[in-house]
Amino acid sequence: MSMQPRGPGEVPAETVRVARAAFPKGSLAIRIRDELGVLFTDGQFAGLFPARGKPAWSPGRLALVSVLQFVEGLSDRQAAEAVRARIDFKYALGLELTDPGFDYSVLSEFRSRLVAAGAGQDIFDRVLAATREKGLLRAGGRARTDSTHVLGAIRSLNRLEFVIETLRAALNAVAAATPAWLSSHADPQWFDRYADRPEDYWLPKKPTQRTELAELTGTDGMRLLRDIFTSPGAPAWLREVPAVEVLRAAWVQQYFVDADGQVRWRDPKDCPPGARRLVTPYDTEVRASLKRDIKWDGFKVHLTETCEPGTPNLITHVLTTDATVPDIKATETVHDALADQDLLPGEHLLDAGYVDGRRLVTAQQHGITMTGPVAGDTTTQAGGSFSQDAFTVDWEKKTVTRPSGQTNVVWRDTTSHRDTPVVRARFAARHCNPCPDRENCTSSPKGRMITLRPREEHEAIRAARAAQGTPAWRARYAARNGIEGTISQAVHALSLRQCRYHGLAKTRLQHQLTATALNLTRIDAWTRGKPRAHTRTSHLERLRPAEIALSGTN
Repeated sequence: MSMQPRGPGEVPAETVRVARAAFPKGSLAIRIRDELGVLFTDGQFAGLFPARGKPAWSPGRLALVSVLQFVEGLSDRQAAEAVRARIDFKYALGLELTDPGFDYSVLSEFRSRLVAAGAGQDIFDRVLAATREKGLLRAGGRARTDSTHVLGAIRSLNRLEFVIETLRAALNAVAAATPAWLSSHADPQWFDRYADRPEDYWLPKKPTQRTELAELTGTDGMRLLRDIFTSPGAPAWLREVPAVEVLRAAWVQQYFVDADGQVRWRDPKDCPPGARRLVTPYDTEVRASLKRDIKWDGFKVHLTETCEPGTPNLITHVLTTDATVPDIKATETVHDALADQDLLPGEHLLDAGYVDGRRLVTAQQHGITMTGPVAGDTTTQAGGSFSQDAFTVDWEKKTVTRPSGQTNVVWRDTTSHRDTPVVRARFAARHCNPCPDRENCTSSPKGRMITLRPREEHEAIRAARAAQGTPAWRARYAARNGIEGTISQAVHALSLRQCRYHGLAKTRLQHQLTATALNLTRIDAWTRGKPRAHTRTSHLERLRPAEIALSGTN
């Protein structure tokens, strides 16, 4: 299909008349059209369609339908039906009442084009631009960020279930692609072993029996792979079947061939790290991760929103990552993206997972004050009279002075085990060994050694640690709690935590549309003067005596 751009136009008069009569108080779709006007035009999506061919349904309108679909949690069929049947949707889209709409499959095709071009960000950014034009969004205030886990659109499998299901998926794919070839190469027992999907309740319980079954599965899978890759009669294109490629990759990760040529089950410690390890044959980008007591297979999403008085709290950035990516790696990505949009906050409220010395420094370079807990000193001497804070550092002279007055004899710029730059300062053993406080300071016979971060990071961390215990800091940081309510709203109202689609790119588009839908919901609430919900207080909390409440803030 081709795209022939059309102007935004006005809402047809008859559509306006009927919509006003049917919705005297308006609806979200109607109010958004009235407040923000035409959000998306066909010209914005001209690059997604060829210039010649059968005309496509208006992509600008499809973009708005996609967002409204997420606002109301509609399926593609329901969204297409809403365009055909609902007056408020026709009003928002500027359609005649007699417009028949489109087939529901058009939405899936449109999303595929958005994913291929990475154009979901354009939809999200356009709504932000419209709110800026209305004075509802500005840079330089406060913002807050947090992340949550996202469950992949898969069935979670344990390790034994995974290898059986992976082989079963490959056999089904080969059977569909070339049934005659598989019939002549399949072991007759495979039809019983892999006909049904594995369920852990009927798998062996004893570790030795599970290992035997895993190695039997490994042997069967290795035989299938050898036949596909080495059998003279195997079609060459069979090696490129996605399920066969997944089988080959999974077998490299889960098995090895010993000196006797037997297929062996790898020890879990010998398997690849979580960032590379497959967990399902149906979505190769899903990864397993663990955060505190939450274990999940899927992805992770970070939401950043404004939290300034006098304006609606709007999401200004959404970042979807692999489930294994730690929060700390998202901090600079968020700041760089906000800088590109000219939406950098003056103060950024974050939890401890996003904050370290390097990020404090780079945030300052952006003109951002990062407010969040900084990890404490984890050295053996932390909190005592010989902690790092008790030593005086002269960066110009490259000297560190201990409480007793001696200075270091070695100053070495090097890197840590994490390949980050550090400074190591060592004191002479002749000073440390006879010292009466040696047991409280160091146990090394070579003398005390102190590891410092680069100067800017060291000073930023010290300043942050000094500030974070003050009442003023705690009062400012209390505003961060609101991001948890935003995530809760996105999870319960918009299904943020459950993938609709397979793959990271499609999940990223889902989250961009979800964030856009949440912004429209909040803009609508703001324009109606709907007050924000307050944190619920339990009946017990209401009975808390005033003196206890005051002491709890100290």
